[in-house]
Amino acid sequence: MPRVPRWCGCLLAAVLVASASGCDSGGSPEEPPEVSVSVPEGFAPLPVPVQNPLRADRVALGERLFFDPILSRDRSVSCGSCHLPDLAFSDGRARSVGVGGATGLRNAPSLLNVAYRPTLFWDGGALFLESQALVPLEDPHEMDLPVADALDRLRQHPEYPALFAEAFEGDGPSIQTLTYALAAFQRTLVSAPTDFDRFRNGETAAFSATERAGFALFQQHCASCHAGPQLTTDGFENNGIVVTDEDPGRERITFSETDRGTFRVPSLRAVARTAPYFHDGRAATLAEVVDHYDRGGEGTPGQSPRVRPLRLQPDEKAAIVAFLETLDDRPAPVHTLP
Repeated sequence: MPRVPRWCGCLLAAVLVASASGCDSGGSPEEPPEVSVSVPEGFAPLPVPVQNPLRADRVALGERLFFDPILSRDRSVSCGSCHLPDLAFSDGRARSVGVGGATGLRNAPSLLNVAYRPTLFWDGGALFLESQALVPLEDPHEMDLPVADALDRLRQHPEYPALFAEAFEGDGPSIQTLTYALAAFQRTLVSAPTDFDRFRNGETAAFSATERAGFALFQQHCASCHAGPQLTTDGFENNGIVVTDEDPGRERITFSETDRGTFRVPSLRAVARTAPYFHDGRAATLAEVVDHYDRGGEGTPGQSPRVRPLRLQPDEKAAIVAFLETLDDRPAPVHTLP
C-alpha cells in the first residue's frame, strides 16, 4: 500500500522540525535527526522516554504503520481507521468498528496529547504507549491479528525491513521496534493553540461574551475533573452513566468493586470534533452531555458526588457549549527544515 501523505501537509501536533543534532565540521551528522514538537503555552515539556527518542526516521515509520491496514487480519483496518486526523484522531462512531464489521466495546478516544496521559484506554489498562499498541492489534473486535503474524507480514514486505533497519540501528521488525515506532509517531500528536489558550494567556478578546460566560460556568461546575491546560485530571470517575456487566469500567483492571463504573476523565481538547461522547458514545452532541450533568447523572451505584443536579438555565447550557466549541484544536502546518 502506498504511503499515506502526512495529512495533506498538516499535523494536529503543531510544528514539527527535524533537526540534525551534533554535526562535525564537515557537516556529517553524528546522531540521526530528531523531531521537535512545539506545544501550547502552559503545557509541560513533551515527555519522551530516553529509550525511544523522537528520531525523524522512527516517527515517519510509525506514521506509515499507523495508517497501513497491513496490521489487521483482513488488511481492511488500520490504526487510522478509528483515529481520523480530521476528527482529532477519534472516529465519529459511538463504538469503533473493526475487521469484518465487528463492533468494539467502547468509543474511540481522541489521541491528541496522548503522550501526556499517565494511563491509556478508558479503564487505564495500559501505562505506556509502547505497550498500548499490542491491545488493538490482537483484539478480535479491532484488528484481530496475532502479533507474530503481523511481524511476519512486515518481514516479508518489500520495504518495511529496510525502514525498520534504518530507524533501529539495523534491527528489523520485532515487538519492540513495532511498538516503539507507533509510539514515537503518536507522541507527535499535540494540540495546536486555540482561542482557549489565548484567553488563558490574557487575550480577553479571544472569547465572546457568551464564551466568557460559558467558561465561568465551566470553572464553577466542571473544572474539578476537567482542569488545567489539557482540561483533565487524568483520574477515574463514575459520572453517573448506567453501567453493564459487559463493560464495568476500571473494575476490569483492578478487580475492585469500588472501581465499577469508573472511567478515565478525558481531556476536552478538540472536544467539538470528537462526538459522540462518553465511553460508549451514548451522547450524540455536546448539548446532550451538558444535559446529562445538569440532571445530575442517572443516579447509578457509586456515582461521584461531584455529579449532582445543576439546574442550569437554557442560556447557561448554551454558553457552556459555546465555550467547549472554542476547544477546537485545528491542524497547524508542518515545516521540515534542513
